Amino acid sequence: MITVKIGGSVFDELHETIMCDIKDVIRNNKIVFVHGGGKEVSKACEKMGIEPKFLISPSGIKSRHTDKETIEIFTMIMAGKINKTITKLLQKNNINAFGISGIDGNLIQADRKKKLMIVNEKGRKQFVDGGYTGKIKNINTSILNLLLDNNYIPVIAPIAVSENYEFLNVDGDRAASNISGSLKMNDLLFLTNVDGLFINDKLVNEISYDQIKKIRNKIGHGMEKKILASIEAIDMGVNRIIIANGKKKNPIRSALEHHKCTVIQK
Repeated sequence: MITVKIGGSVFDELHETIMCDIKDVIRNNKIVFVHGGGKEVSKACEKMGIEPKFLISPSGIKSRHTDKETIEIFTMIMAGKINKTITKLLQKNNINAFGISGIDGNLIQADRKKKLMIVNEKGRKQFVDGGYTGKIKNINTSILNLLLDNNYIPVIAPIAVSENYEFLNVDGDRAASNISGSLKMNDLLFLTNVDGLFINDKLVNEISYDQIKKIRNKIGHGMEKKILASIEAIDMGVNRIIIANGKKKNPIRSALEHHKCTVIQK
């Protein structure tokens, strides 16, 4: 089984051969798609006159500050526009897809973060209100197994539900890692707009779990969340993580064959 995580902005740029890839892969494997879409959310906020706000954690990870207004827009864009566009495109290519969000059937359950520690503009640590941001605590795998057993490809929007039934923003990469780990997936594939992890301008073709943990804090913005999610996924039992370019020909097949990408495994 394979989880494929795609960014919402990357999806528009995915190579057209990905549909052939998916058809080839599902002959012998089950696939779950998880998508992002932060840029689309930011565009929608700006159109509505709401300035997107981002926070930096002490470890250097950038994340969206999600207040009441923003979580409503986030839900609308993620579970609506992006999720249904991807599902429609798969269906159009005769691939049986089922669009779903983490809210449906309590698929992604999370604890609402009451406070967040951030680094402010002066470089000092401080606590701020957590807004509607969640930390994933459980994945309802029964729903996903039901879909997979009936030959559907789940297409998942990373919105979680709290114990008080609030919509929560959870990171798409970490949603993918939790879903992969809960389903005991063989592979977690991140399709991005670059070939993989670069260190000193050189592509890292293969790196071990122990090595990636040692250098995690040195990895730059744009890749740090994927590395954190990769470590979490391996901790939960996923065999292999692949970070690959979704814009090149046959992106899934190429990644599974380890062609010009980054492979992380324990």
